[in-house]
Amino acid sequence: MIELKDLDTSAPFLAQLQGPDDGQPITLVNVFVAPEGTVEEVIDIWRQDSFIMKAQPGFISAQLYRGIGDSRILTNVAVWENLTSLWNAFSREEFQKTLTLYPDGSIAHPIVVRKVAVPGVCVA
Repeated sequence: MIELKDLDTSAPFLAQLQGPDDGQPITLVNVFVAPEGTVEEVIDIWRQDSFIMKAQPGFISAQLYRGIGDSRILTNVAVWENLTSLWNAFSREEFQKTLTLYPDGSIAHPIVVRKVAVPGVCVA
């Protein structure tokens, strides 16, 4: 089973998911650490849980990244219409069951973020 760990203890992931929701798009960034020798298995399970998420209202997109070389780091970047949509999808029993499929020792560091406008560099 995968273990969820907070990257930012001042904004725990589960507290972020529970609102408040201003109706604006959000991005879930989830950095996984796969146990040694299980990267392909973790990718396959991510694929399974992604099919569940893709079918949920408010899902926009997802992309999985893998660290270069022998890295065991995988990063999921998923965009949602709003926080409530992500919370509803995450809370579904069907999705929660997939979390138990990950190999023991799998760790996820999820955080919900929004684009930031930085003048001269990027737009929100």
